[in-house]
Formats: sequence, C-alpha cells, structure tokens
Amino acid sequence: MRLSLPLSTLAGLALAACAATAGNMDLADGVTIQDTAIGKVLANDAGMTLYVFDKDAPGVSNCYGPCAEKWPPQPAAEGQKLGKGFSIVARKDGTQQLAWHEKPLYTWFKDHKPGDTTGDGVKGVWHVARP
Repeated sequence: MRLSLPLSTLAGLALAACAATAGNMDLADGVTIQDTAIGKVLANDAGMTLYVFDKDAPGVSNCYGPCAEKWPPQPAAEGQKLGKGFSIVARKDGTQQLAWHEKPLYTWFKDHKPGDTTGDGVKGVWHVARP
C-alpha cells in the first residue's frame, strides 16, 4: 500500500521533528535554545543570547572589570541542574558562572531583546554559544 501525503503535511512533520530534537537536548536549568537570524543559539531563561570568549581557558574566565560590565557572566548556582556539556566555573571574585563545554558563558550589554546576536564576532574573539 502506498501512502500519499500533501507536501505541506510532510513539511510540518519535518519541522516538528526538528523542534522535538532541539527540545530533547539536555540543557542546564535557566538555559534555552533561541531561534535567531543567524540560527539556533543558547540563551538564558530571559531569551538573551549566550556567548563564549576565545581568551578564556577551559574552565577559567578571563573577563573581569570593564570586560564583565560589557559581557556579564551568566550566573550559576550550586546544585543547579546541568545538562550534558554544561559545567560551573568558579570566578576569582567568588561567584559561579555557567559554562558550555568548559567555556564560560556571558551575555552582551548591547543585546536588548531575545534573539539579538549583536555580540557575535566582536573583536574577533566573542561568539554565540551554539547548541
């Protein structure tokens, strides 16, 4: 028996499968996946894009002072549920920061609404965190 479905139905099924795949990703508490003009990115629970910094060493943040004013560290809490690939980094100021594949996560002060990605590529060392 051959089953024939309209193209619109097939497209809808494909989109649902993609959404289910993204929805099944094991995220940390307070992290979501946000659709943006440049594709899917990790975002905080307010929908603000999360970034990584090339000058950070694995498990170590190197963004303090004026840097952290422009690139606020994404806070983490002891006991926070961490999905696969997430960890917590101890900052030298005593706070804790969420990390993705050992790279500390930040937001960008010039992003004003969910889905903004204006920090991607800043000075060639800041990049969106991708799922």
